[in-house]
Amino acid sequence: MRRKEVRDEGEVEAALDELYALPPSDFVARREERAAAARTAGRTEDARRIRAARRPTLAAWAANLLRRSRPDEAERFLELGRALREAYATLDPEGLKELSAQRRRIVSELSRQAAALAREAGHPLSDAVQRDVETTLRAVLADPDAAEVWAGGRLESTLTPPSEFAATAPGPARKEPRAPARAPSAPPRGKDELAQRRAERQQRLALAQEAAREAEVRLRDRRTEQERADADLEAARERHREAQEQVTAVEDRLRQARAELERAERERTEAQERGRAAAGARARAEREAREAARQAERAAKAAR
Repeated sequence: MRRKEVRDEGEVEAALDELYALPPSDFVARREERAAAARTAGRTEDARRIRAARRPTLAAWAANLLRRSRPDEAERFLELGRALREAYATLDPEGLKELSAQRRRIVSELSRQAAALAREAGHPLSDAVQRDVETTLRAVLADPDAAEVWAGGRLESTLTPPSEFAATAPGPARKEPRAPARAPSAPPRGKDELAQRRAERQQRLALAQEAAREAEVRLRDRRTEQERADADLEAARERHREAQEQVTAVEDRLRQARAELERAERERTEAQERGRAAAGARARAEREAREAARQAERAAKAAR
């Protein structure tokens, strides 16, 4: 009888979340450890799923890091994308121009935050990699599928935005057949619908612009916080350098003191040896002097 396959979906999801939170350089080794543990536990299918996970590029890891480290901002960014996609479906050129400028500023600021997070994690991004992060964030705003992938925090590579901003709002209404002529007292139906659509477009534009403005305010606050954090970090580094210099100076003095102590101990040992040798020589000289005195005394007696 074939044994039933052991599965643990929660463990697999936790393993994948852990893997995509790691820097790319640590990904493969940890993936193999996790897959081996699943195989040892008899979870062959789980091990296969873990083993199939692909190592993210540095840009994808930085985008994942931004998603995980700034969850509130990431959610607002996703909401902004939904609002922008709806607004882009019906906006006039002037409204599109304003939203495009706001979108570029927000994406640029978030990509700088991702670069700062990566730098703090010990993996600074090159200009090319940071541009890939920006490309991914533009895709998240423009494409609902890209937004869904990034929301999961498991990007493997750079996302590419569509050539045109994707719209999630319904498309333009289909033209209705021309209605029969009405009496002059009844307002034309087409004009009511046109006014309603115009009002809806203006409402969507206002919502999108408000969402973009709020996002810019939050990003400015984040930039201020980041600048303060960078200043605190630089001050801490300067204090660390000064403390390290003091430690080095103390260590140098300690080495010198130890060297002087060793020399003094050697000199003391040599002096002790010389003292013992001198004491021995004195004792011998005293014995020889006593013996000479006795001999002289015996010779004097014999001479009498």
